[in-house]
Amino acid sequence: MMENEQDKTFQYSYSAQQQEEIRQIRRKYQPTEQDKMEQLRRLDASATRKGTIVSIVAGSIGGLVFGVGLSCVLAFSSTWFVPGILIGTVGLLGMAAALPLYVHITKKERARLAPEILRLTDELMK
Repeated sequence: MMENEQDKTFQYSYSAQQQEEIRQIRRKYQPTEQDKMEQLRRLDASATRKGTIVSIVAGSIGGLVFGVGLSCVLAFSSTWFVPGILIGTVGLLGMAAALPLYVHITKKERARLAPEILRLTDELMK
């Protein structure tokens, strides 16, 4: 009688490695719930990202234009001296505009993101 009851039961076990693999596969298919703190960090970082990119591009292009103007002044001093100074001045203005561009764009992005960031901080502080 005992043997018959044992034959009817089904036992299984997984190793720890298999259990972890099952959990990883399961996580892929579950809807992801974002952590509010992580979402707040991402929003805060995105407030400065656009301004940083624009200012780096403006400064880099300004530096290249300044280099062209400097080359014109030094290499072709007789014919390209005055145009080289003008080209270099435009490059300097481009480099000088990088910081004000960054400040302006970052201020606008922070104003745009402020309601969402304030809502998240209120939820996290409760």
